[in-house]
Amino acid sequence: MRIAVTGSIATDHLMTFPGRFADQLVADQLHTVSLSFLVDNLDVRRGGVGANICFGMGQLGTRPILVGAAGSDFDEYRAWLDRHGVDTESVRISEVLHTARFVCTTDSDHNQIGSFYTGAMSEARQIELKAVADRVGGLDLVLIGADDPEAMLRHTEECRSRTIPFAADFSQQIARMSGDDIRTLLEGATYLFSNEYEKGLIESKTGWSDEEILAKVGHRVTTLGSRGVRIEKLGLEPIEVGCPEEEAKVDPTGVGDAFRAGFLSGLAWGVNHERAAQIGCMLATLVIETLGTQEYTLSRAHFMDRFTKAYGHEAATEVQGHLG
Repeated sequence: MRIAVTGSIATDHLMTFPGRFADQLVADQLHTVSLSFLVDNLDVRRGGVGANICFGMGQLGTRPILVGAAGSDFDEYRAWLDRHGVDTESVRISEVLHTARFVCTTDSDHNQIGSFYTGAMSEARQIELKAVADRVGGLDLVLIGADDPEAMLRHTEECRSRTIPFAADFSQQIARMSGDDIRTLLEGATYLFSNEYEKGLIESKTGWSDEEILAKVGHRVTTLGSRGVRIEKLGLEPIEVGCPEEEAKVDPTGVGDAFRAGFLSGLAWGVNHERAAQIGCMLATLVIETLGTQEYTLSRAHFMDRFTKAYGHEAATEVQGHLG
């Protein structure tokens, strides 16, 4: 199964604040917030939702196709992704802009405040998916992740016109999107991904109920934080999958991307949605135990040991033959 992932390619600048953001906020002064946090450290990491998802899929051996735009400073990052099983031949390189950058501070309660500079990402709207499909011999699924908003709309319309199945995944871009844009991006999607908060925001902005949205997409996949994930399809009982026990909670950045990487890999292997969600939750757990979004090492034996403990031998037997 050939899966392309469109989305941001970025460098993450991750900082930690030893206190609580909530303790620094004055309720009657929120309209004039002016705060500076003295942080303990700075970690510069590779990131971007498209690259993060593809890295996870590459670790699982499913050879994803990364579609996005980066700057002339992408060479080292490209080499890293190539080495970890990602097809980067469809990444557009800007001649004038740097690769996008995410700057994020996490407090002691794991709350986050972040900013995102688009940079070369703004050129993703110039990418034609047909060229990608022609190069690899066709596409079975395109995940349309957070990216340049015009690129997200263009990729969605192209998938529809070329009858390529697609997954809608707005994540960070949902805050700036109008209801009309969200309605355009989700209608007809084979999968709609969001977290629990984004689920409510999608319904609020579109004016559509949960049931109305379920009638417009194949499956709705909602991540529930530490409670795992829920998968819904109109007319069927929801599938709910819990998370494996964490050994530590180090950094929540990129956990949602890791879930998507595992879930998409499960689809590529042809397992059912429950198994795909279990794979996603296992990979997400490994990421929350690691500082950075692409700093984890996937050992097949360690992955299967943790997976078996969480989901049982029957589930493990179905998965272990596929794991790269």
